[in-house]
Amino acid sequence: MSIRPVLETRKSQPFVEGAGVHLHRAFGFQDPSEADPFLLFDDFRGDHPSDYSAGFPWHPHRGIETITYVLAGEVEHGDSLGNRGTLGAGSVQWMTAGSGILHQEMPRGNAAGQMHGFQLWANLPSDLKMTAPRYQDIQGSDIPEVTDDDGTVARIITGKFWGQSGPVDGIAADPQYLDISIPAGVKKRFKVDTYRQTFAYVFQGAAAFADASAPQGVLLEKEVRGQEVNIRDMSGNRTLVRFGTGDEIVVQAGAEGVRFLLVSGAPIREPVAWHGPIVMNTREELMTAMAELRNNTFIKPAH
Repeated sequence: MSIRPVLETRKSQPFVEGAGVHLHRAFGFQDPSEADPFLLFDDFRGDHPSDYSAGFPWHPHRGIETITYVLAGEVEHGDSLGNRGTLGAGSVQWMTAGSGILHQEMPRGNAAGQMHGFQLWANLPSDLKMTAPRYQDIQGSDIPEVTDDDGTVARIITGKFWGQSGPVDGIAADPQYLDISIPAGVKKRFKVDTYRQTFAYVFQGAAAFADASAPQGVLLEKEVRGQEVNIRDMSGNRTLVRFGTGDEIVVQAGAEGVRFLLVSGAPIREPVAWHGPIVMNTREELMTAMAELRNNTFIKPAH
């Protein structure tokens, strides 16, 4: 077994998207090879409707898949194909935009006014860019949840893990998407396919993602008062952790335990031409998509 080293930890950054939704972005609109096949990851949460109620009105997508995972509150969605629905707490929507779709997502808070969810964008390979759009709406009760002897809990959204398979299937990136909770002080090892691009996103508690015998954190170089020093750093709330190659990830939970998403997928390794919610392989394909938006031929007829 080879333990995956931590390449980088970084805090997600505040952004305003849609019609005024306040969120934190872990990655996106940077080097698309960094997390290939994944393009963007947003953490949208708020305790007040003013943080999110403006939502994400009608907008296009082409050439990607979007994965929305709701933890608190709900998201009403609709699209140009006539689909309508509501994602409640614990549920997931996997949308394959393919050849093109117009849709909207409107968050609503729970009884306490809280809203929390994540959206991940996964790229489509060139031979599937113009595939027919489709949805997979999965209720929280349909997502398998496994509890290990030490109290570690894993929700398996897609992929195989601990003898269970997630309900989302037929995804080009062949991803594994897990929601993992580890109790305080527990050290845990998770197997990951050697050839998959892998990241973790911590959203509760803190942990050290390294082969540490105690929750002392990962040894990192940081600049303190103008000097490069080695310090121990726990990865806490709203932290992205990027891993190098290997077939195992080691997590040491801190004093409050930790909850994080563990996501991996097979790299596509193709050219990326990207403008907003449209991701193609060439600039010419991108320009075609923009022209079709202008002349109302963006949505392709069903075959």
